[in-house]
Amino acid sequence: MRLCPILPVMLLAACTAPDGRNRDRENLAAELAGRTAGPAQACVSSEASVSLRPVDNMTVTVERGDTVYVNRLAGPCPGLSPADTLIVEMHGSEYCRGDHIRSLPPGGGAIPGPICILGDFVPYRRPR
Repeated sequence: MRLCPILPVMLLAACTAPDGRNRDRENLAAELAGRTAGPAQACVSSEASVSLRPVDNMTVTVERGDTVYVNRLAGPCPGLSPADTLIVEMHGSEYCRGDHIRSLPPGGGAIPGPICILGDFVPYRRPR
């Protein structure tokens, strides 16, 4: 049996390629580059055109104009990934610390993931 000479190179590339989580964190870091963090806020207003966006199993963001709000969840949210759609259980017209979110994976059916809890929102703004 002959082995393809390219096979070891392909295996090595698969082992060293960054996984999706690292790429998503790098994308967030690039998005926040040049911005300054402000004081954490318990709530941010929600609008129909603005929604929470998952970054990884611990982080979601929401963008409002020139400000990106980063929310570190109260704990890891199993299965949460950037491609997921979020279901938010709000108690008012704002996204707030303590609100519950659940995720729906793309093409994953109608059964949402576990309940995860929002933390504080840290605003990142571009300097004026």
